[in-house]
Amino acid sequence: MNKSLSQKIFVGLFAGLLIGTAIQYLFAGVSLFDQYLLGFAEGVGGMFVSLIKLLVVPLVYVSIVCGIVELKDINSFGRLGGKTFALYILNTVVAITFALTIGMIVQPGAGANLGGTVAQAIEITSTTTPDIFSMITNIVPSNPIQAFANGDMLQIIFMAILTGLAIQALDKKGGPAVNAFKVANDIMMKLIGLVMSLAPYGVFALMIQLGATLDAGTLASVAGYVALVVGILVLWIFVVYPLMVGATTKMTPSQFIRATREQVLFSLSTASSNATIPVTMRTLTDKIGVSKSVAGFGVPLGATMNMAGASIYIAIATIFIANAFGQPIQMSDLFTLGFTVLLLSIGAGGVPGGGVVMIGVILHQLGLPPEGLAIVAAVDRINDMFCTSSNVVGDTAVNTIVAGSENELDVEQGSEAQLTESRA
Repeated sequence: MNKSLSQKIFVGLFAGLLIGTAIQYLFAGVSLFDQYLLGFAEGVGGMFVSLIKLLVVPLVYVSIVCGIVELKDINSFGRLGGKTFALYILNTVVAITFALTIGMIVQPGAGANLGGTVAQAIEITSTTTPDIFSMITNIVPSNPIQAFANGDMLQIIFMAILTGLAIQALDKKGGPAVNAFKVANDIMMKLIGLVMSLAPYGVFALMIQLGATLDAGTLASVAGYVALVVGILVLWIFVVYPLMVGATTKMTPSQFIRATREQVLFSLSTASSNATIPVTMRTLTDKIGVSKSVAGFGVPLGATMNMAGASIYIAIATIFIANAFGQPIQMSDLFTLGFTVLLLSIGAGGVPGGGVVMIGVILHQLGLPPEGLAIVAAVDRINDMFCTSSNVVGDTAVNTIVAGSENELDVEQGSEAQLTESRA
């Protein structure tokens, strides 16, 4: 019997990690493995991630336009957008509050006395906290081509919304444009299917790289911090989100967990919310039964601003560094820290490593030792993997809830799709 895609990804993930770890600890210094095999894995993994990212910008633009033009009632756009935006913000605020509360209770890094143990600090590339007003004004692009070239998701989303509304306003005259975008969307879905068939091999190569570069000594020194971050994120992925969906829709928590298995495994390997957009879209429309209009609008928006996982990561990392370097966070600073984390998590973007840069920014803003960033960066890949999974599963949960409230959720269709895949 052929394995399902999620099973193949699972096998590729652990096989790659096992091989990478063996290279680091059993075959260190052997050029055949250190240079050629790792070089090959790096090339294959990089090509796979690039292939996924190749689809992201056109997918975001086309899917949002299609999502708007497929709305039967244009007034529903405002309601749909308002619900999605509000739930994303609420989700992030709840995550920050929980993370700060647990962080202040557990106090990760307390007594570590890591001051002076870092040989070299990592240069912070940005020292300015994102300003919410500048973020809003920058949504309107002055050069649409540059926005597409730079992959500026907020600007692309803005242009897609304008395009969709303009086509809707044309009424019957917009028929050819509607058909063109629907065909373009079908083409994107077909491309996603082709690329996803390569996912087990791409994941395998990425995990070889990860296993070969983990530093056991560094991991041991911050094991408590990593365990706390991962523990909260796992709680959010497998408990909080399924219970939210189960409490607000006809879908059970166990159905939601089964539907998101492939999404979790893929996001763990790529550590990129943007790269996981195609998988999130497929999970919602094919496995859960969310309408294309809801998914097409909500998923790209969520990949940009629904960063509950990133907010948990940034909050715990900040408390850890503050404690480890003998400058603990005071209760009076929590509101300022929480608001700053909210802005930074949105600005972290959907690419691997975005959280590290934002942690560097917050260390500067709070006057904490920048040397702590080197420690965080050393284990960033592990935290970032689970952070990304929390982000993308959060996108799926929010869009499922919104679809349920809009009568755009067909749970039976999703269940049948899951059953079909498990039999494949």
